[in-house]
Amino acid sequence: MSMQSTPDVSRHYVLAAGGTGGHLIPAFALAAELVARGHQVALITDERGAAIPGKPEYLPAHVLPAGRLQGKNPIGWIKGLRAIWAGRNLALDFFREFEPSAVIGFGGYPALPALLAATAAGIPAVIHEQNAVLGRVNRFLAGRVQAIATAYPEVQRLEQSHLGKTYLVGNPVRAEVLELREQPFPAFTGDGLLRVLVTGGSQGARVLSEVVPDGLAMLPPALRTRLQVTQQCRPEDIAAVRERYAAHDIPAELGTYFEDMATRLADAHIFIGRAGASTIAELTAVGRPAILIPLPIATDDHQAANTAEMVETGGARAIRQEKFTAVELAKQIQAIAKSPEALANAAHAAWNCGRPHAAQDLADLVESFGQAPLMDVIRMGGQKQTRMQEQTA
Repeated sequence: MSMQSTPDVSRHYVLAAGGTGGHLIPAFALAAELVARGHQVALITDERGAAIPGKPEYLPAHVLPAGRLQGKNPIGWIKGLRAIWAGRNLALDFFREFEPSAVIGFGGYPALPALLAATAAGIPAVIHEQNAVLGRVNRFLAGRVQAIATAYPEVQRLEQSHLGKTYLVGNPVRAEVLELREQPFPAFTGDGLLRVLVTGGSQGARVLSEVVPDGLAMLPPALRTRLQVTQQCRPEDIAAVRERYAAHDIPAELGTYFEDMATRLADAHIFIGRAGASTIAELTAVGRPAILIPLPIATDDHQAANTAEMVETGGARAIRQEKFTAVELAKQIQAIAKSPEALANAAHAAWNCGRPHAAQDLADLVESFGQAPLMDVIRMGGQKQTRMQEQTA
């Protein structure tokens, strides 16, 4: 699709996001929804975001200066502030030309100049938080924006005073993943294959390469002999991991990157991996039981917080990395897959955590700025628990 194919553009929106997949995947999903509704959308990001695979061709990317404010070096702070101010001024110039009805931020320092420019220009601003802990940039902006959209019912570091403008919408996922939601959970019988998908993010995780093969080998024969593993590894680890699986006589397909990850997720019975926001959103969209190992160095330990909802409902087991051993992994897999019924129940619990209308609900919220009809949304500080519905007169 191209911008020229949408002649009935009614409003302009700017999306601002850091250059990682965690920030950009929901931004791309919102862009697709807004363009489908006849709006024009532009993206403000960094150089990584402008070049990231999967960026829609119809979404023009504008790279602005965006400094980082961290550490104790005053020179670094001065440079960071100067870059942010320069980015803010360039964003103001762009806004005067593009005339957005609203600016939507998805977190990350590259989003900060655009949101500061929006508040300075009196343009409505919305932030979307993908994690269960409000990120640093979103935390800084929370008091300045008109609305805060969240992916979880409970979000740490979100001030009580901001609940009145906070809306639970979920975390938008890729269309090819969302299409799998209505497909049944793969049949798992008493003598059928148990397909396990293992990923550790874009670069793989070394701890998974070290622990998972030995943990799967410790399963009782009734499960171990039925395993079929797909695992993403770092390039430097793949040979050693292949040797481990061969030594345990466990069939495993290994790779540094899988282009057809949606298909592999559709086929999987159990997922083992990190607990990033996009990972959780896709697992719950499709309904896949998971063994989650939160990244211990994640800012504000947000990956551990991301696991809470799935764990509480029975859709996942979480293991802290310091306790992530082969013995513990085998124990948790046996607990979640002790019978076909138990595994199906866990899958259904994960599915129930999904919010498949996240892109539409976020678009509804965004459209409420710029003379769109007001929407009745899921307020975290109120009593509403249903999807966004247009108010009836």
